[in-house]
Amino acid sequence: MGKKMPVIIDNLFRKTRQPSESPSSSPYDDTRLFSDEYQKYRDQEDVEGIIKSISLLVGAAAAFFPDYLDGVLDSWGEAGGPTGTYSHWPTDFSRDIQPVPCHSHNDYWRRVPLFSALKAGCTGVEADVWLYDDELFVGHTTSSLTPDRTLRSLYVDPLIDILTKQNPLNYFHPQSSSPSAGVFDTDPAQSLVLLIDFKTSGHDLWPVVVSQLEPLRSKGYLSYYNGKDVVQGPITIVATGNAPFDLLTANTTYRDIFFDAPLDLMTDPSSDPSSPISTQDPAPVSPSSTQTRSSSHGGQGHTALPSDLSTAFNPTNSYYASVSFKKSIGLLIPLPWTRRSSSLSDEQLQLIRDQIRGAHARGLKVRYWGTPSWPRGLRDYVWRLLIEEGVDMLNVDDLTAATGRGRKGAGWW
Repeated sequence: MGKKMPVIIDNLFRKTRQPSESPSSSPYDDTRLFSDEYQKYRDQEDVEGIIKSISLLVGAAAAFFPDYLDGVLDSWGEAGGPTGTYSHWPTDFSRDIQPVPCHSHNDYWRRVPLFSALKAGCTGVEADVWLYDDELFVGHTTSSLTPDRTLRSLYVDPLIDILTKQNPLNYFHPQSSSPSAGVFDTDPAQSLVLLIDFKTSGHDLWPVVVSQLEPLRSKGYLSYYNGKDVVQGPITIVATGNAPFDLLTANTTYRDIFFDAPLDLMTDPSSDPSSPISTQDPAPVSPSSTQTRSSSHGGQGHTALPSDLSTAFNPTNSYYASVSFKKSIGLLIPLPWTRRSSSLSDEQLQLIRDQIRGAHARGLKVRYWGTPSWPRGLRDYVWRLLIEEGVDMLNVDDLTAATGRGRKGAGWW
């Protein structure tokens, strides 16, 4: 009779053992009580049986007749099918990709340079360039250079193709948009930062870099400074490494290459983020004023700087303010027995805050490179801390972990 029957019988016997409250009670009354309880049980069993039968029938029907919605989803866009032309549109290059503020460090090392970072949603990529015979070759060291891997082949030409697709001219869209749409279909206003790391002499590299960016410039795809305002475009070029600050700022009425300023020179505990940002260019740089500070190989943010740095960097000439985390903040010792996985001192945390405050007071975006990559707990701790403290761009090697598409599944922003 199932598991409930013993309970019913037990309840029945409890009732029959109780002293009769009525002088007219008889064995017939006990029999009727038992019969009523049993009938209730049978009625309940019948209802449950009907429900189970219906469930089995529904399950069998689902097995023999696939769900209509699943069928539509599975066959959507199949060539030759009724929806074959429904699944694509002119600007679907980056469909479903949400841009996030991460920088693809040493992007040219990835299996597919540029495209791997875009698929992950990164809004910044990096190309190290070396000048040989008026050509810009891309690689981390000279031993890794090849004739085919150039700035044009890996970045400039692919970006032209992508942006041409994202800005179609057709019956529905007969005129170009102004500004042009960027690489992300989900956020066309998002600019992609192409960080060009000058590896050889900055002053020799400069005119070649300017020349090779002309295809992007002529189509209006570059962010630029017009002498008064900064106009954002689909691509923002930032020069780092041995990029010469003097040549970058020489033209005071037009610029489309911005500087990667030295974050370590912006530490300012007294900076007031609410104070007005100076947009005045620094005093003209003379050879005598730069020779004592740096040469054409000064390194990131330190090549051909003016003697007075108090107002040198602002949004009209610079975009990032960057520094090596390891060199500026120092080493972090993993502590596997703690939940923090780090020994970040109060002094180190204060230095980070002072640097971020100094850069933001100048209107620049903060980026630390050289952050710990292992162990993962330490890496994740530093990432989380930098984001919480206001860093604008996360410099990463592991795109999957940084963009929240890995085993954790949740992003950092």
